[in-house]
Formats: sequence, structure tokens, C-alpha cells
Amino acid sequence: MRLGVNIDHVATIRQARRAREPEPVTAAALAELAGADGITVHLRGDRRHIQDRDLRLLRDLVSTRLNVEMAATDEMVAIATDVKPDQVTLVPEHPDEVTTTGGLDIGQHQAVIAGVVGRLQTAGIGASLFIDAAPDQIALARATGATAVEINTGPYADARLEGRTVELARVQQAARQAHEDGLEVLGGHGLTYTNVTPVAVIPEIVELNIGHSIISRAVLVGLERAVREMIALLG
Repeated sequence: MRLGVNIDHVATIRQARRAREPEPVTAAALAELAGADGITVHLRGDRRHIQDRDLRLLRDLVSTRLNVEMAATDEMVAIATDVKPDQVTLVPEHPDEVTTTGGLDIGQHQAVIAGVVGRLQTAGIGASLFIDAAPDQIALARATGATAVEINTGPYADARLEGRTVELARVQQAARQAHEDGLEVLGGHGLTYTNVTPVAVIPEIVELNIGHSIISRAVLVGLERAVREMIALLG
């Protein structure tokens, strides 16, 4: 199981004061030293945390794998094809949301998504789609040309009691379906040190992208320790 560490909220702290620190690139280096298999950032249209300069510095300095989450817009595709991260994960984006609230609606936007996937792949960039654990979305994902999907684990993370069992079963079914369709299966959103293990043992999921929980713990115990503790849970 690979761990991608999302360092967006290192930049959130910096942007709160429009200061020069903390530096996301330094956080990426520490996460890699602690054993992270990749670094994930979300370049939002409103640039609320990660900035364009961060992305370019990360491309120069990340030695594992750089995954950039972004909306399927011409602006973002132009940036991606210039910077050339190892992978782009296409996500829905709404200006008034605090964080990503759900997966892509591939059925409604299939032509646009397929076009963006094609442009990314022509530039030599892997394309993944952030989707809900819904059979119809899984079925449509392969038709876009994407080679990977990241299953939204947010509903599982937010659920309580028996609802969590139901949501976990949906993630398991979606992972199985995506794997059978020949897609690489990733997961992420809302995962913490207390809820990650049931998702980590799903055999079809090969990578989890986790940010807020790791950065939150890092404030108290340091980033290297926080990353190592998460890796231990995935192991």
C-alpha cells in the first residue's frame, strides 16, 4: 500500500498570514524522508493554499511521485502540461466549498473529462479521476481513457455506527469493480489514524492519499513522526 501525503494545509497555514513560512517544499522533503511514496497537492482556481510557484518548486524537488489535483479547466490543463507532474487527479471544484465535497459526475461531463484526459496523456502525464463509490461512475471512468480512479472515502469517514459499515462496503465494491475494469485503484478523503485501517486492507486499493489528518498530527508531534505513524497503520 502506497501513501501519498497531501501537503495543502502546510500552505494553508502560510497563506493565513501571507507569510513566507511554513514552506510546502520543505514539508514534501520531510514526508519523503519519513517514507512517503508520493506528494499530493491541489492547485485550486482561487489559489487558497498551494500557489503556482509551489507547484514548480515541487516538480523540481520531489523525488518520489508528484500528484496534482485540479479541476478539468483549460487553465489547469495548460499549467499541468507545462509543469508535467507524474499524475493529475481530476476533481470537481466549487468556489464556496471548504474542501472537496464529492466525486466527479462523469455522466454529465464525460466529453469534457475525456478531452482533458487525452490532453494530459498526450503530454505524458498519468490521469486519474476522483469519483464516488458508485457503480455508474466506475463504469463510465474507463470510457474517458483514464487509467486510474481515486475512490472518495469521505462518506465512509463521515458516517457513524452502522452507516460506516454500509459505506465501507460501497468502497469495497467500487474498488473491486474498478480493478476488474483494468483501472488502478486509489482512495482518499477524510481518512484519519482512527478510521484508515479498514480501507487500507482492501486488496484492490494500492494507494491512499491523506492530508489533513497527517498535517494536524504533525503540528503536535512533527511531520516525520506523523508520516511514519500513518505508514505503520497502512503496513
